[in-house]
Amino acid sequence: MTLWIGIDVSKATLAVHVLPTRQLLSVPNTDEGHASLCATLKEQAVGNVLLEATGGYERAVMRALAAAEVPVTRINPRRARAFATALGKTAKTDPIDAALLARMAELVCAPGAAPEPEREALRELVQRREQLVQQRDDERRRLPQACTALVRDDLAAHIGQLRLRIRHLDKAIVHAQQHLDDQLSRKLQAIAGIGQVTAASLMAYLPELGRLDRRQIAALAGLAPYNVDSGQHAGKRRIRGGRAAIRRVLYMACWSVIRKQADFKARYQRLRQQGKAAKVAITACMRVLLIRLNAMVREQTEWRTS
Repeated sequence: MTLWIGIDVSKATLAVHVLPTRQLLSVPNTDEGHASLCATLKEQAVGNVLLEATGGYERAVMRALAAAEVPVTRINPRRARAFATALGKTAKTDPIDAALLARMAELVCAPGAAPEPEREALRELVQRREQLVQQRDDERRRLPQACTALVRDDLAAHIGQLRLRIRHLDKAIVHAQQHLDDQLSRKLQAIAGIGQVTAASLMAYLPELGRLDRRQIAALAGLAPYNVDSGQHAGKRRIRGGRAAIRRVLYMACWSVIRKQADFKARYQRLRQQGKAAKVAITACMRVLLIRLNAMVREQTEWRTS
């Protein structure tokens, strides 16, 4: 008998619903709880475990299940809520959500690879750097508006401290990249317009790079244009979904690539001359950049300029 399992993740507990047995479990979201859950599922035919992305609270249980060779699929919470709405389910509790996820587990089965400790470490460092950069930029915006000398001195001192901490993290990120995949890191940074931060972000946020085809990688990053057609109406193609963190990284990197690589500059200018809005043109260039990066990594080749 194949089991389909839904897990509603919270900070403290995991609500686990098992189909078709309709078994409901509640275990703590701790190492001990994860070990208990894995022991319960040991030597059972698990078709899929489905859980939602919950801001990082789900990562530890995903690692534990993947280590126990249990297939795990993580989805965007909006998909689970849309599934519940389609079934006419309005009430929302942890056991109800777990039961809905269990029903959805058989329909949405896309287990990911087991999380790599080196990639998780790089991801944490990259995220922390982003947080410090945000703090630094916020303080820099406050500085011109400060009138009191004490406040200005405090802001300037804090900005200096943040810069030092960012540089310290940059060194740690370089070491983490080398531990994860030094060859890929060097290959990415050899591309004109892509620096160390962009390379680290791609390695941290997009482990699927080089493992998917061109359509899948574009959709994963949220750069694939989707049809909006109905009957005789043909609407504008729009991008939606995907990983916002990757899009932010590619957006800034693509401007640099456009400045430094003639083929991307020509592509962007051609789209603008055709009447495309600047955001449409840069999004198209971002999609091409990602597809070519994906092909380079998949085929184990160097970057080729047109």
